[in-house]
Amino acid sequence: MKLVVVAAGLSVPSSTRLLADRLAAAVEKTVPVEVRVVELRELAVEIAHHFTNGFPGPKLGAALDAVADADGLIVVTPVFTASYSGLFKSFFDVLDKDALDGKPVLIAATGGTARHSLVLDHALRPLFSYLRAVVVPTGVYSASEDWGAEGLDGRIARAAGELAALMSGPGTTAVPAGRRPVSGRSPERGPAAVSDAAFEVVPFEEQLAAVRAG
Repeated sequence: MKLVVVAAGLSVPSSTRLLADRLAAAVEKTVPVEVRVVELRELAVEIAHHFTNGFPGPKLGAALDAVADADGLIVVTPVFTASYSGLFKSFFDVLDKDALDGKPVLIAATGGTARHSLVLDHALRPLFSYLRAVVVPTGVYSASEDWGAEGLDGRIARAAGELAALMSGPGTTAVPAGRRPVSGRSPERGPAAVSDAAFEVVPFEEQLAAVRAG
């Protein structure tokens, strides 16, 4: 299976790349995968040109093809102004809109303080849900003080195991927007798709009538 790692770190060495490598290594311990790392800082100029002329350069084109052909993705971004970096977003802006449809994705981010950890659920998860990817339940955020601290290895192992399970399974279906499984169990946690029968939708009018009757 093909695992593509998209790392948006800008410095060398980069904590973003370090986290990306550790996540990829954890997946490799679980399932046999062929890993390819896409360093976005090396593609920055071609990404900018793509916006102005509508065509990817050779390196960017190869990276976009690799992402589209992957069986699973690990995406890692540094936190800039409480969100993902502009370079990170720009790469996925030029990616074909259907390239991530149904593809398992592990989201991760790095930052200078633990206060930015909500970037996973407030920025990254909505982005990849919009792209119709299947986002693994566990995201990994690493602040500066997390390196070498207790807990980071466990989060990495758990997230990697979830991604490996999705890549190895027969397929999954993402939860439709605005709906949740009645059981509270996300379809991302298992290989089987969740059918419409697993959802209970109560019209607002019925809920309001019940309140008035009480």
